[in-house]
Amino acid sequence: MFIVVLATAAAVLLSRALSARIGMPEAILLVVLGAAIAFLPGMPEIELPPELVLLGFLPPLVYYAAFFSAPREAKADAVPITALAIGLTAVTTFAVAAVLRWVLPDLGWAAATALGAAVAPTDPVAAISIMKRLNAPVRIVTIIEGENLINDAVALTAFVLAVEALTTPFSVGHALARLAGVVAGGAAYGLAVGFIASRLRRRIRDPGSQVVVSLLTPYLAFVPADELGFSGVLATVCAGFYLGTRGEGVLQPASRLPGHLFWQVLIFILESALFVLLGLEIRVIVRELTGAAWPSAVLGAAAVTAVIVALRLAWTQFVFPLSRYLPGRHIAFDHLPWRGRLAIGWSGMRGAISLAIVLSLPVSAPGLPPERRGERLFVTGAVVFITLIGCATTMPGLLRRLGLAESDRVRIEYREAKKAVVEAALARLDELIENGEVDDRTSRTFRQLYEDLLDQIRTEFGGHLDEEVTDSLGLRRDLVRTQREKLRWLYSTGKISAEGLRAVDRWLDLEDPDIREVG
Repeated sequence: MFIVVLATAAAVLLSRALSARIGMPEAILLVVLGAAIAFLPGMPEIELPPELVLLGFLPPLVYYAAFFSAPREAKADAVPITALAIGLTAVTTFAVAAVLRWVLPDLGWAAATALGAAVAPTDPVAAISIMKRLNAPVRIVTIIEGENLINDAVALTAFVLAVEALTTPFSVGHALARLAGVVAGGAAYGLAVGFIASRLRRRIRDPGSQVVVSLLTPYLAFVPADELGFSGVLATVCAGFYLGTRGEGVLQPASRLPGHLFWQVLIFILESALFVLLGLEIRVIVRELTGAAWPSAVLGAAAVTAVIVALRLAWTQFVFPLSRYLPGRHIAFDHLPWRGRLAIGWSGMRGAISLAIVLSLPVSAPGLPPERRGERLFVTGAVVFITLIGCATTMPGLLRRLGLAESDRVRIEYREAKKAVVEAALARLDELIENGEVDDRTSRTFRQLYEDLLDQIRTEFGGHLDEEVTDSLGLRRDLVRTQREKLRWLYSTGKISAEGLRAVDRWLDLEDPDIREVG
């Protein structure tokens, strides 16, 4: 375990340094470095327990994505999100099952469907990181994030039903009843957890306790739901979505900043570790294959990869425009130009969740010959590697050629929102002064404060305003640096204590333009 942790940390640090230097997405470098480490002399074989991903990694990742989802935008694009997450995932599951039955005829239909469900859900981490770095249109990112919230639940539900069908008689009626119970039970339980957590967190004032409760919430949603036979993923999504839409009323301002920073670090560590561990698994996958099984395994990997890539591209280009014929009021997907649909179609990378799902298959069951386990692992692992590396390396160039990169929309919206809220505070101050509710000294103090904030916004975003100030960010960095030097001098000469040093240092962190850009 120590070697695994050390190898993961080394891969993460090296990938971040290389990613900044060569401009390649970190996810790809993490997988490649993990695979390289796996074959180092003396490196033990590392086999990732499926429970570690499904119970250790999946709940916080799903919860975080649901908590910070965009409800209004997701509602506006509910049709394309649903078509991707449910429609495409289901079609992909059965299409892959048919291909695997052709390539590996020893597989039964239930086993082939289970494998199809394993490779059906996408992992958007690499795609979204690339799109956000290149400032791609917000709507595309929202659709991909919304899809990922649901397709894991759909795929895992199909997988559970297929595994049950391996050992028990299964009818269509029984499958539909189980499906309804899994979905309805998971959603109801998740909403109940979210409701209870929101009531509990309203009563907690300590930021540290808030962080602990927020960390426990996804596990309290996922694990019991899974043990009860419901969809743990769907329960976690519902709990995170419920709390995320009520965040302002649940969390106090003093708790939001440390909580947000904690979750940012946690998600970074979990996502990075998953990609490294995925690379480390390649040695086990190769070992499982016998010499005679290589041709069918390679053929299966190539066929499945071709099917899922072609199916997703065709689905986004030709099936989504049909949404305008659906009843009800909604935004038809063909309002998004074909370029946007192509970017979404090319974002179908698979990740560690797929490998964890296939590893959790029984070694031996009817229609699931144990001697073909190596082929099953190789096909799934190859699909993950090919889609991740192939799509992610070409995504930046594709976005630039399609004209979807370097959009300043988010930056401009951020500027305008900051400007609007400060102007609203000034207007309210004028109203209070006019009513005689604020004395002159207080009104002058607060007016100066908010006018300084407006000036700061104008200089911070000088590139977009007429009141441009030359090298405003450079000036602000220099001034903050001067303040830090003075603070260190005050501490070194004994004029302030270490506690005072840390308190003012945290305040300067909030004023640092580099920290603001990261946030």
